[in-house]
Amino acid sequence: MHWLHHPLLRGPQRAPFLLLAMVTASGTLGMHMIIPALPAAAAGLHVSAAKIQLTITLYLIGLAIGQLLYGPLSDRFGRRPVLLAGLALFTVAGGVTAVAPNAFVLIAARIVQSAGACGGLVLGRAIVRDQSTADRAAAQLALLTLVMSMAPAVAPVIGGYATAYLGWRAAFALLAGLGAIAFALILARLPETLERRGESRGFHTMLHGSARLLRSRAFLGYAIGGSCTTTSFYAFMSASPFIFADLLHRPTQEIGLYYLLLMAGVALGGFSANRMAGHVRPRTALRVANGLAIAAAATFMLADLTDHITVATVIGPVTLFMVGAGMASPFAIAGAVSVNPLAIGAASGMYGFMQMSYGVMCTVVVETWYPGTVFPVAAVLLASALLGQVALAVAVARA
Repeated sequence: MHWLHHPLLRGPQRAPFLLLAMVTASGTLGMHMIIPALPAAAAGLHVSAAKIQLTITLYLIGLAIGQLLYGPLSDRFGRRPVLLAGLALFTVAGGVTAVAPNAFVLIAARIVQSAGACGGLVLGRAIVRDQSTADRAAAQLALLTLVMSMAPAVAPVIGGYATAYLGWRAAFALLAGLGAIAFALILARLPETLERRGESRGFHTMLHGSARLLRSRAFLGYAIGGSCTTTSFYAFMSASPFIFADLLHRPTQEIGLYYLLLMAGVALGGFSANRMAGHVRPRTALRVANGLAIAAAATFMLADLTDHITVATVIGPVTLFMVGAGMASPFAIAGAVSVNPLAIGAASGMYGFMQMSYGVMCTVVVETWYPGTVFPVAAVLLASALLGQVALAVAVARA
């Protein structure tokens, strides 16, 4: 398998960057790939849109809770074995979703799949911080955000065409295949990056370390602010297939292309953050990023209030919102995981837990408050951007 020795995958001492991007993106790929398939899956399994949306909502809940475990476990046993275990679970559960005979089995398998997907989200960030100083971590995480955004950008397009030509199950099957590839690559090329494993740490010690993070105003500010700015867009991702299909009457293949533009916004934000890191103070960068998100969300709400909702007035503002999210994310994550250098994994896991929890809350709001309409989505994005601005201001003041 000569392709395993490609320069992008080579790195005996340091984790190959391409693999870091792959494993970190695996968790969110589990959501983005299937979004265009949701209406077809609902029709094929003869269930309501609200029920099939549980494959997103419960997946996010699983991502949130599972990350609390992966971080402390990786601090004790190492990044590599814990990551491999998570990816194995992700792959097997993904295979079950592809052949699920009914909605109950599909949703249950998605919950299990989310438990496996947590590993990539937590440990990709932790490995970056393992190998970098606090200042350098922001630049590396920005580059990671840039590369990661390409996968979710392409995933909905692939999922949309797979659904249109092969049926909705194809999108779920693709996830299982991607998980298997990631597992094989990590097994072959990913080194252990944790220098000191906490063999002497018991459960009580790990729990105490997590509790200390929750008492840190700096950590809470970064985590809450980062969550509000970055995962509030899950509200849009959950509601948008039905807004595009039912309200704007757009075909499935075309909907996938819209998400390409949104993820391009994340990529632009990540690139901007990479350029800013080390040259612009985190306080300034976060203020600019949240300013963009606030302006975008306000424009989106104004379009709805004035009854000017079109594809352009939806995609334009939300893409700008994603630029702000992509720019803020690396600085927020780097700040959060640098609060306590002895608990990088725990901090990454708790940060991810708060991110996903907030994302779940946002999706629940749009699924229960006038579902299928634009106003709840715009309201969630605007409120989140405003709250994120306040929380991140507190974080940089306490750091």
